[in-house]
Amino acid sequence: MPHIAYDLEGRMEILEVGPRDGLQNEPVVLAVADKVELIARAVAAGARRVEAVSFVNPKLVPQMADAAEVMAEVPRQEGVSYSGLVLNPRGLDRALAAGVDEVNVVVVATETFSRRNQNRGVDDMLAAWAQIAGDARAAGARTTVTIAAAFGCPFEGEVAAERVLDIARRAAEAGPYEIALADTIGVGTPDRVRVLLDGLAEAAPGVRRRCHFHNTRNTGYANALTAVALGVDTLDASIGGIGGCPFAPAATGNIATEDLLYALDRMGVPTGLDLASVIAAADWLAGRLGKAVPAQLGRAGVFPATG
Repeated sequence: MPHIAYDLEGRMEILEVGPRDGLQNEPVVLAVADKVELIARAVAAGARRVEAVSFVNPKLVPQMADAAEVMAEVPRQEGVSYSGLVLNPRGLDRALAAGVDEVNVVVVATETFSRRNQNRGVDDMLAAWAQIAGDARAAGARTTVTIAAAFGCPFEGEVAAERVLDIARRAAEAGPYEIALADTIGVGTPDRVRVLLDGLAEAAPGVRRRCHFHNTRNTGYANALTAVALGVDTLDASIGGIGGCPFAPAATGNIATEDLLYALDRMGVPTGLDLASVIAAADWLAGRLGKAVPAQLGRAGVFPATG
């Protein structure tokens, strides 16, 4: 297997996105206490970066309307960073007031999806990102930018790699800590992962690379393991495999944290997360949502079997 690059602690970093990207697409709106419990369980399992909330229009994403209340109750622990999604200066003000450690701005790779998702064009969102990045950094918050629909768009179809990488170059001008490539509708394949990650290293030299995959068409884990082999710095994953984009047709769940951990554990790739604790958190979450979660590991169990 190709050389695998880990973070400074010798681990493959996992960003737990279930509390935000996971819950935002669920019809059941959890209470603040349950959202905080999910976050606490992720932290107890070893997660050190958690996408906890978003500060978007609550009328459009009611599942995230209580972001400030959630942030007021999350467990504060040394080395744990909480991220909030923001799309405009007003959202940034709310996020900073709530005490997020890092802010993530989404720039969509296509005009049609950008206008449907954010009511703004790509150029406008890049300008907004630059302003937010500067203001957030001045306030002491880490800044990340995610290029959504980087592997394909539900409205425009194929997205040229050159377009994605041009957006990455322009986004890099604002000095992000990290640039993420997101397969928002789960259409990516490993060859495309290689093209975009290799291109991103040239388009934004020195900037950390993160990937966000959905398993809509059963390619999410192949894409994630390809990204690991290519030295990606961070992978997004969601406890239970819940999630999706409410503005993209048929955008089903993120890759499941526990399913990803199983593969990485078997490969000898350290993550710092405890697999049994994540499985237990997914089981608890299924109870709160009133349905089985998409992840496979809770059904099949680990191998070799324990207990």
